[in-house]
Amino acid sequence: MKNKQKPMNVKILYIASGAQEPYVQIINVNEANRRKSTGSYEDDDEEEEEAAIEEFLPDLKEKSLLLEDMHIKKLGQRLPARVQGYPWHLVYSMQAHGASLKTLYRNLGSLDSPVLLVVKDMDNQVFGAYATHPFRVSDHYYGTGETFLFAFSPDFKAFKWSGGNSYFINGDTASLALGGGGSGFGLWLDSDLYHGRSNSCGTFNNDILSKKEDFVVQDVEVWTFK
Repeated sequence: MKNKQKPMNVKILYIASGAQEPYVQIINVNEANRRKSTGSYEDDDEEEEEAAIEEFLPDLKEKSLLLEDMHIKKLGQRLPARVQGYPWHLVYSMQAHGASLKTLYRNLGSLDSPVLLVVKDMDNQVFGAYATHPFRVSDHYYGTGETFLFAFSPDFKAFKWSGGNSYFINGDTASLALGGGGSGFGLWLDSDLYHGRSNSCGTFNNDILSKKEDFVVQDVEVWTFK
């Protein structure tokens, strides 16, 4: 009958950071407990988490006034594979270009790539849409099933295409709409980018993105990938 080996009284730590090569550190349980009591583990965990976030973050060529690092990380993970790895370029910002849907269309006029619409309302809620085609004036809906809506409160949620209809994107001089069917648009903005609305819609079967269906816009950004 074989003797059972006693469990080793050690802990194995895998340590990795951008400043040096990953390495393994073996410590005994007493040392592990000491580090835990002094808070060393928490510091290490926070540093490793921050390093992991920084490593994954897409390359934003301009600073976003609406998206924090965790927002960018969550969106970067959800984006379709065909745009992952591409730098993000800010093509429209309300702060820089003024509150005008006409200007937004004009800034996107030369694009032939997907765009990311980010909205912040007066309740400080951040939400928006990934659109497979740039926003433009059109007499019909356009886009594909890779289009999705998203919101960050209370937690990040992405609402992908339900397959129920193809009402992805529709723009005219009076408004911009994403999603439709059911009780209204998934996300709707007026020509002044001042009033907005969000309803559950058949295209995405989404929750209301803002705290209430009708909201006042605080800021808007549109990003593209190239």
